[in-house]
Parts: sequence; C-alpha cells; structure tokens
Amino acid sequence: VEGLIGNVFSLVSGSRSSKTFKPKKNIPEGSHQYELLKHAEATLGSGNLRQAVMLPEGEDLNEWIAVNTVDFFNQINMLYGTITEFCTEASCPVMSAGPRYEYHWADGTNIKKPIKCSAPKYIDYLMTWVQDQLDDETLFPSKIGVPFPKNFMSVAKTILKRLFRVYAHIYHQHFDSVMRLQEEAHLNTSFKHFIFFVQEFNLIDRRELAPLQELIEKLGSKDR
Repeated sequence: VEGLIGNVFSLVSGSRSSKTFKPKKNIPEGSHQYELLKHAEATLGSGNLRQAVMLPEGEDLNEWIAVNTVDFFNQINMLYGTITEFCTEASCPVMSAGPRYEYHWADGTNIKKPIKCSAPKYIDYLMTWVQDQLDDETLFPSKIGVPFPKNFMSVAKTILKRLFRVYAHIYHQHFDSVMRLQEEAHLNTSFKHFIFFVQEFNLIDRRELAPLQELIEKLGSKDR
C-alpha cells in the first residue's frame, strides 16, 4: 500500500503527469491548512487509510474537511485529466454511472432546472462549480481566525457528493482506458481514501454511493 500511496501523491503533485482537467487548487504554504495537508500526506504514507482520515487531535473538524475536500478535488482533477480524450460527446452523450444511474446538472443559481448533458459537459460544469466554491473565501476561508460559515458542512457534503459522481463515471465508463494507462492503482487508492473519509464523517448519503456499492464493500472488506 505504501508504494501506491506515494504514487497517488506523486500523481497529484504532478511529477508523473502535468495534465489536469482544471487548474490545481493550491493551499497557501505556511498556512495552518498547509500544515494539515502535510500531516494528511504523512499519515497516508504510513499505509493505514482508516487512521489517515481521522480528525487529528485538537483540530477543527471544518478545517480538516476543507483541507481534504481541496485535496480530493485536486486528485479527481488529475485522474479525470488523464482520460479526457476518451470522455467525449460521442462516447458519453449522457452523464452516467452504468445503465441505472444518469445525472442531470443544476447548480441552483445559473442552471436551476436540471439539464441533461454529455459527461464531459457535466464534469466541466461540476468541476467549475466546485472550483468556484473552493475559491470563495466566505465558504472556504484560508486565513487563520476567519470562521467557517454556518452552512459549511452542507456545502462540503454537496461538493463531495458531486465529486463522487466523477469517480463513478470513470469506473463505469472508462475503466478500460484507466487500465491501459496503468492508472488503476492511483484510481483505486484515491477512491479508497475518498470513501474512507466520507464514511468517517458520514458525508455522503448511502443512496448516492449505490453506483459503486460493490466496489466500496470490496475495498472495505480488504481493510478489516
């Protein structure tokens, strides 16, 4: 596992591939959040993912969730970036996670009524929307002493619920491409980290996880 974890971080930091779908979201160096991110990377390096997602002693839950949400955005950004050429209007005319799950996009402000669109269009909307949330200092304050808003947890839950859909689409529609690129270890380790994190803090409703339920159970059983 240690080797895989290291690979995920080299993948995320861009040493293996500089191809991201959207610009990477940087946590400012020297900030407390940057220290938390470094702590997360260090515990991930130990190979114990269940332990790595736990709230470090004495830390603020909102801040821990914020740092990890940014990190997952960057990981998914990089993973999806490696397969964008295979995810096209022609190959993926609808945003789906297998035949039983189809997603329509709405953000509640610009697009209020859910629209049916291709997977690349949906993921572009989704990642742009997430990026806008992460860049909003009133939602994701990066300065010490600036409090998180009262609705932070519900915002974070919506972001993570939507990021899950990108994993689900990649697994259902593009896993053969991931295998050809020899990226399955990165994808599996990143997804396992993501799932353990959302399970630890009960951040995504079980129904939302249904498209990858079998995989989630498999990843969990390996870790017991």
